[in-house]
Amino acid sequence: MSGDNTETLFRAIDERRDELVELTRALIRFPTVNPPGEAYRPCAEFIGERMRTRGFTVDYVHAAGTPGDSGHYPRINVIARRSGETPGPCVHFNSHIDVVQTGRGWTLDPFGAVVKDGRVYGRGACDMKGGLAASIIAVEALLDCNAKLPGTLEISGTVDEESGGYGGVHYLAERGWLSPPRVDRVCIGHRGVWWAEIETHGRMAHGSMPFLGDCAVRHMHAVVDRFERDLYPKLAARRTDMPVVPSGARHSTLNINSIHGGPAETPGCPTPVVPDSCRMVIDRRLLIEESIDGVKAEVRDLLEQLVKDRAGFRYSIRDIFEVRPTMADRNGPVARSTAAAIRRVIGRDPEFICSPGTYDQKHIDRVGKLRDCIAYGPGILDLAHQPDEYVVIDDMVNSAKVMALAARSLLYRAA
Repeated sequence: MSGDNTETLFRAIDERRDELVELTRALIRFPTVNPPGEAYRPCAEFIGERMRTRGFTVDYVHAAGTPGDSGHYPRINVIARRSGETPGPCVHFNSHIDVVQTGRGWTLDPFGAVVKDGRVYGRGACDMKGGLAASIIAVEALLDCNAKLPGTLEISGTVDEESGGYGGVHYLAERGWLSPPRVDRVCIGHRGVWWAEIETHGRMAHGSMPFLGDCAVRHMHAVVDRFERDLYPKLAARRTDMPVVPSGARHSTLNINSIHGGPAETPGCPTPVVPDSCRMVIDRRLLIEESIDGVKAEVRDLLEQLVKDRAGFRYSIRDIFEVRPTMADRNGPVARSTAAAIRRVIGRDPEFICSPGTYDQKHIDRVGKLRDCIAYGPGILDLAHQPDEYVVIDDMVNSAKVMALAARSLLYRAA
């Protein structure tokens, strides 16, 4: 690389501050709620059209036949690619465009993209449309300041990360899109996850004569009681050597995502029957020191013990989703370049961390066989999926500088 134009690059990003904010707001206004997968196509096309005007080749990839894909809710991903004048490596910035349900507790319009007190508010602001906007601004500024940049830059906006990524990064990795050769933290990995549905079975009867039936909800209560008595203390006692943040996530965890028992009700008109079925969805997050098989066996053993201990207890269990923990090398070129960029921009050494939840690194690593993959961006982890979610504007600007500087380093290193 001829000369160090870092200050010029930083000025170019500073001058785009208002543009970065407006791009973030525009992305938030697409209500890409998953499930069911709203507004995927218009959001993908918005990103693609912007990148096309900057000289990128744009592909829209429909993940046909993946979970949730339909005529009403097509799984549309966008990949933009721009090759330099000379050969070199490919640096790929991936962001997911889907967001979770808004839920209750908002004091601002979840899709209003309100700017207030140096923040942009809205569902997906933190997770992760602010990061997507920062990566686009970073790449555009980098290209404007380096006309003869070697190698290839790619930007992708993918779907379904919040529901496992099978219509997004997993689909793309399987088909070679993400495979060879083709703020102050660097996230190098994540815990594993096992989602499962447990169903307890009973016998229906009239609600006035429950002794003639067998209540599946009461059986499920026994499951929860055993979790509280026998399982949660064990999980709390386990601790990983992975640098997971926040510190509470360095333990094994189990969340009860939902419980559904009995027949569907009409408001104001409950059905007077003993429920013959009750379903629970569990979300078990596992440490790199644990095995998926061991985690499953622990829950099944507890259920089998209930079969022996509790009269009439019957159950079934169904796997929904599973991912083993993953962790990239903190000394790999992407992590090193990003850490060096953070030192230059933020002025302090970054902390290498792992995420308490899973994200699309699992597919890039295991399906795409790209080990040198990290997560980095401006979002504050604790705000993800919360009401009044926001992203700090200064963090987005700094993040864009880090991304641009790290990408430049990676492209010139192997050119």
